[in-house]
Amino acid sequence: MFTGILELDLLLGDVHSLKEKRTVVRPIVSEVRRRFEVAVAEVGHLQLHRRSLIGVAVVAPDAAHCRRVLDACERWVVARPEIEVLSAHQRLVGDDDEFEAPDVGDDEPSFAQPRQRPGEEDQP
Repeated sequence: MFTGILELDLLLGDVHSLKEKRTVVRPIVSEVRRRFEVAVAEVGHLQLHRRSLIGVAVVAPDAAHCRRVLDACERWVVARPEIEVLSAHQRLVGDDDEFEAPDVGDDEPSFAQPRQRPGEEDQP
């Protein structure tokens, strides 16, 4: 099993507010999700009017399929006339790759360790 990840750093056109930004970014995210059956979201530059970082992920049984899907997503976004793609980075993670979850603070939920419910005590 392989997971393919694509990060697209976008420069948006004539956008002057976060509301205008949403009118440009949301249709792109929705169409990429619908057209290529991938997970996609705006993952960065959230408070900047003219920039957006889009993350795309696909899971497939082989690396070649992941690359084909991510390449198609990238080509489709690059062809959009209302945006400029500043950078695009692809990464593949396979079964043999070690993936370490980022270290989160004590106040953040962690998927590695279940949280205790209030009133529960550690049982030996």
